[in-house]
Amino acid sequence: MTLLQTVVAFVVALGVLIVVHEYGHYLAARLCNVKVLRFSVGFGRPMIAWRRGADRTEWVIAAVPLGGYVKMLDEREGPVAPHEAARAFNRQNVWQRFCIVMAGPLFNFLFAVLVYAGLFMHGLPEARPVLAAPPAGTLAASAGLRAGATVRSVDGEPVTTWQELRWRLLQSALQRSPVRLETVDERGHLAVATLDLSGFPAADVESDVLERIGLRLYRPPLEPVLGRVVAGGPAERAGLAPGDRIARVDGRPIDSWESLVAAVRSRPGTALQLTVERGDTTRTLEVVPDSVGTGETRVGRIGAAPFIPPSHADKMLVRVQYGPLESLGKALAKTADIALFSLRMLGKMLLGEVSWRNLSGPVTIADFAGQSAQMGWVSYLTFLALISISLGVLNLLPIPLLDGGHLMYYAIEIIKGRPVSERAMELGQRVGLALLLVMMAFAFYNDLNRLLTG
Repeated sequence: MTLLQTVVAFVVALGVLIVVHEYGHYLAARLCNVKVLRFSVGFGRPMIAWRRGADRTEWVIAAVPLGGYVKMLDEREGPVAPHEAARAFNRQNVWQRFCIVMAGPLFNFLFAVLVYAGLFMHGLPEARPVLAAPPAGTLAASAGLRAGATVRSVDGEPVTTWQELRWRLLQSALQRSPVRLETVDERGHLAVATLDLSGFPAADVESDVLERIGLRLYRPPLEPVLGRVVAGGPAERAGLAPGDRIARVDGRPIDSWESLVAAVRSRPGTALQLTVERGDTTRTLEVVPDSVGTGETRVGRIGAAPFIPPSHADKMLVRVQYGPLESLGKALAKTADIALFSLRMLGKMLLGEVSWRNLSGPVTIADFAGQSAQMGWVSYLTFLALISISLGVLNLLPIPLLDGGHLMYYAIEIIKGRPVSERAMELGQRVGLALLLVMMAFAFYNDLNRLLTG
C-alpha cells in the first residue's frame, strides 16, 4: 500500500463520514424550516463552492478535510432580515433544536446500520469457530477445551463464526465476567466449559484477547502455496503470484503454510530470501514484510493468503447470509453493541483501567483506512461503519462544542423551562475546548509513538 493510496483511502473515508454526519443536521434543519446558509465539507479556505436550492445554500469543499459544518441562519451570529426571522435556528423551540443537533450522530449510526445490513444480505464466507489445541497454562486449557471442538454458543447466545466468538469474548473480558461456552466435537458430543475472566487484566483488551485466553482458530495442515496475493502488498511488489510454492526462506526448508507464516511474522521490516517454485522453474525473490501491530509487539506480514483446497473450505468456512428483515435486525444489534462497547472503553480509560494508548488520531486512522482498502471493498466498508459509529458516540459525549454538549444544554432547558445563561455557555465552551485539546494531544501522541516504534 503506497502513501498515495493510504491518503486517498483516508480522504475518501473522511469525506463520506463528514457528509453523512452533516447531512443529518442539514436534513433535520430543512424539515424544521430552518434556513441553511452553508454546507461545508472541511474547514478553512473554500476550494470548491457552488450555490443551489431555493435558499441558495452554499455548498463548499474546504482545504482542511478534518471535519465539516452546517451553518444555519441565527440571530446570535449576525443580522437577520425581519421576514426571515421565523426561519432562524435560535427562534425554534427547544425540541426542534434538539432534533436538528441529534440528527448528525443519528445519521452516523444509521449509516453503519445500512452498511452492516447490506453486508449481511450480501453474505460472506467466514471461518467457523473451530478450536485448535490451547497452549498449556492458559485459561482455555484449564477449562478443558480440546482441539477440533466447535463453539456453538457463548452464554446461551448462538455463534456461527470466529469473528462472533471473538467479539463476545472481547466484551466479556472488558467486563471481567465468567463466560460459558457450549462446544461440540467431531463425534457430535456436547460439552460445556467455563472461562473465568474475573481476573483478566483490563489493559489486555488492547491485545488479541483470544490469544491471551488460549483460544486459537483450528487450521488444517496446508501446503506453502499462495492462493491469493493482496494488490500492492509486499508479496505482489516482490513478484509473487497465486500458485507459487515457497520451498525455502533464507535457505531453510518450508514444509507447511504454518512454517511460512512463522518465518514471515518473526521478521517484520527485514528482507527475506524466498526460494519459489513456479511451474517447472525455481527462482529466488526478496520480500520485505510489512511491520504491523501496536506498541512494542510487531509482526511481519506480506499480504498473501494460502491456497485452500475445496474440501478444506467446506469444512472450515461457513457462508453467513440473511434475508432483508433479519439482516436489518442483526445490523441494528451490531451497531448498538459496538456503540455501547465504545462507551465502556471510554469509561475504563477515564477510570485508568484501560490505557489511553487505545485513543487513535488521524495518522492511525489513515493507516487503518489504507490497510482496509488494500484488503478489499468489504473490509473498507466495515472500517467505514466502525468509524462512523465511533464518530457518532464521540459527538454524543456531553462535552461543550460537541453535539452532545448542545444536547446537554437543551436537556437542561427542557427541565428548567428556560435556556442556559450565556455566561454558563461561555464557561462550558472553555471547558469543552480544554477537554478536546487534551484528547487531541493524547491522540497525536499515540500516533507519534506508533510511528517512532515502527
